[in-house]
Amino acid sequence: MMLALTVMASQVKAQFITIDPAHIATSIINTASEIIQTSSTVSNVITNWKEVKKVYDQSKEYYDKLKAVNDLVKDAKKVRDAILIVGDISNIYVNEFEKMLSDPHFKYEELMAISKGYTILLQESADMLMELKTVVNSNGLSMTDYERMDIINYVYDRLKTHKNLVSYYTRKNISVSYLRAQKAGDTERVLALYGNIDERYW
Repeated sequence: MMLALTVMASQVKAQFITIDPAHIATSIINTASEIIQTSSTVSNVITNWKEVKKVYDQSKEYYDKLKAVNDLVKDAKKVRDAILIVGDISNIYVNEFEKMLSDPHFKYEELMAISKGYTILLQESADMLMELKTVVNSNGLSMTDYERMDIINYVYDRLKTHKNLVSYYTRKNISVSYLRAQKAGDTERVLALYGNIDERYW
């Protein structure tokens, strides 16, 4: 995966000497991998989330730095944006699952299942990024610009669709809580917890 991102380092302009996009991007991918590993190995859902959040918080600066790198040629910008989508998926998982943990309308077993679902979705998005390796491997070096952009666009479009799936997964889980809250006359608490539709960035 580190090799897959060297295309970014070779195509940034001089003003980004102090910011290494390839290093930042690799750090983001490593963060996603750590989150996946943590989610897969910790059995207690509360401990699991705390460890995931710790990994995410420690590396959040990388997301912000990579977002700030704008002066890139077309293919490098698409690679950057594909990686940032994986960062967005991690962000949805960490922030929305934190709210679900304090939601009285979910059972412990359901929270464990939701956490596993997020882990699977994040793993799938990280797997998609691995496909970008082909743009810089021994075969990729002989690719035309068109072929390279074709692969990058393909992965980018799939990741955008995958982010929509993660958003849908989040909404469906919250809707379960909302329906239960309606029956219990507790809808105000759920709305206060997750925000209204305009406030939901996901």
